[in-house]
Amino acid sequence: MPTMGTLESRFADMIWRNEPMASRDLIKMAEKELGWKSTTSYTVLKRLCQRGIFQLQDKTVTSLISREDFYGMRSEQFVRETFGGSLPAFVAAFGQRNKLSEEEAEELKRLIDGMRR
Repeated sequence: MPTMGTLESRFADMIWRNEPMASRDLIKMAEKELGWKSTTSYTVLKRLCQRGIFQLQDKTVTSLISREDFYGMRSEQFVRETFGGSLPAFVAAFGQRNKLSEEEAEELKRLIDGMRR
């Protein structure tokens, strides 16, 4: 499972929002939004490509994994490693410190109904 740090995530989100995009446009955007030099952007892009998240072909950057799939896999890994794979244990731990609004509770019910086998 590929991982990303906080700044890498912000950089990746720029790609996911704008792909496909020319690498030069990505570099300009990272300079403007993140204050990065081009060497930093190219280094991070290379690292994310090596992890199999993005690809750079013919000076165009595209994703190999969608944002939804990437964060979905990270969430599954977190629940598996931290709560023994138990989603109810995760929700119970979350609920001890955070109360749900009525709208959030209804949305969760709809999600659960949609996931039933």
